[in-house]
Amino acid sequence: MSVAPAFATARAEGRAALVGYLPAGFPDVAGGIEAIRTLVDAGCDVIEIGLPYTDPVMDGPTIQAAAQLALEGGVRTHDVLRTVEAVAATGVPVLVMTYWNPIERYGVDRFAADLAAAGGSGLITPDLTPDSAAEWIAAADERGLDKIFLVAPSSTDERIALTTTACRGFVYAAAVMGVTGARSTSSNLAEPLVARTRRTTDLPIGVGLGVSTRAQAAEVATYADAVIVGSAFVRPLLDHLDDSGAGLRSLAQLTTELAKGVRGEVDG
Repeated sequence: MSVAPAFATARAEGRAALVGYLPAGFPDVAGGIEAIRTLVDAGCDVIEIGLPYTDPVMDGPTIQAAAQLALEGGVRTHDVLRTVEAVAATGVPVLVMTYWNPIERYGVDRFAADLAAAGGSGLITPDLTPDSAAEWIAAADERGLDKIFLVAPSSTDERIALTTTACRGFVYAAAVMGVTGARSTSSNLAEPLVARTRRTTDLPIGVGLGVSTRAQAAEVATYADAVIVGSAFVRPLLDHLDDSGAGLRSLAQLTTELAKGVRGEVDG
């Protein structure tokens, strides 16, 4: 199932979509599935499931800490796919976000086949550019999987056009230069990047890296089609590793707040 229907629903409701990220296997596989289902129940329209990796060069300290705990717990690619299957059963589109090396090791065509079989919608590939992605593009096209590549403030207009042409599902606008992480203010680079990207595509554009409050979500939702949240969702679980119930309650509360933000409900 493509992410397209989720974006169409949000558009029909006159709002941006809320895209939520958590790594698989954090704090363990079963707990990770429960946490991601909490995101769904509290208002996320699309889910990104991270594939934990040993060299997460674009991840900030919060996501790195969660991924490290997952790896120490023994999470593997088949656990990621099991998580995809469990979350896809909710009816919400599920993407995997991953560095490219684990996919190459697993086998590109094999991963595409297994992801589709698990009910996954597609793949976000932060360190893979379209001009180096021929094998993945072919495998994804064969199975109708979404291909989500990233644009950044440093991208040239030509690079943005090349990237959006290769995308299916939506375009991921990484609005902050540097690693991921919640920030106290949103980037002033985001809106110009979205405007430049819109000139090249009719696909929805999601903005990620840094959103952590309802006000920030509402601000980004005024110019983007999706607000992407990762580190802010990981933090409540990290803060309550000794009390999973408290972590899930905190996660649900934050998700509800951000879901109100994408609907333009700033106060409350």
